[in-house]
Amino acid sequence: MQIYLSFLAAGLYILSVVLPGRLLTLVNAVSVLAWLTHGMALWLTIFPDHALRVGFAVMLSAALWVSVFVCWLENRNAALDGLRLLLMPNAAVMAILPSFFPGSLIALAGKTAMFPWHVVIAMLAYSTLTIAAFHAVVMTVQDKHLHQLRGSHQADWLNKLIDRLPALLTMEKILFRFVLLGFVLLTLTVLSGVIFSEQVLGVAFKWDHKTLLSLLSWLLFAILLTGRFWRGWRGKTVLTFTLSGFVTLLLAYVGSRFVLEVLLHRSLS
Repeated sequence: MQIYLSFLAAGLYILSVVLPGRLLTLVNAVSVLAWLTHGMALWLTIFPDHALRVGFAVMLSAALWVSVFVCWLENRNAALDGLRLLLMPNAAVMAILPSFFPGSLIALAGKTAMFPWHVVIAMLAYSTLTIAAFHAVVMTVQDKHLHQLRGSHQADWLNKLIDRLPALLTMEKILFRFVLLGFVLLTLTVLSGVIFSEQVLGVAFKWDHKTLLSLLSWLLFAILLTGRFWRGWRGKTVLTFTLSGFVTLLLAYVGSRFVLEVLLHRSLS
């Protein structure tokens, strides 16, 4: 059932992109249906009977699922249709990714009550910061295009796509909403991780690469927010810190799981 729902969601995501833009009501309806179908597939994947499934593909799929929801919400306040055209094909790919890389099952029997909460908060933090990174990439392309590619005949398709995005200032405001929310969730992830580690291992931190990279990511986002509110940071500095913090977090969570599951074929449970 999960596989069928995943491929159905992917097909609906693609359909929402190829439908004519003038059919806005139909496009929105198909997008919502794709998102709901994707959510059902994720639920069946992550929460099988008395267990929890983890893996790099599941986390990426969940991140894009949250991204689609936030994009839909923001599109009610700003013209993000161009962003939707970039997001939906990626969401289609990520919807079916867990079918090929299912990850590992962790039995919840005998686990502390903090464990599932820690996993859920961590997934929300990662998903939100994925949105921020996606925005940062789009803003980088948008800024470079406006300064260098404007009027190029070879970039007519890009001209049309960029023209459908909000102004850079609006995009930057949206970016900081995501960064702030993601930072709060990441802070809760670190704190809940401390509690979980103390309950299971008897120590506040397990000093491995995942912990160090997570703390480094937290520090980068903390510096970014401090620079924004105290020094008014904008432009390339903001984009650099956002992408650096996300890549560090990516290496901490998704990168380690990819190496273990795909390259080393080892279980994470």
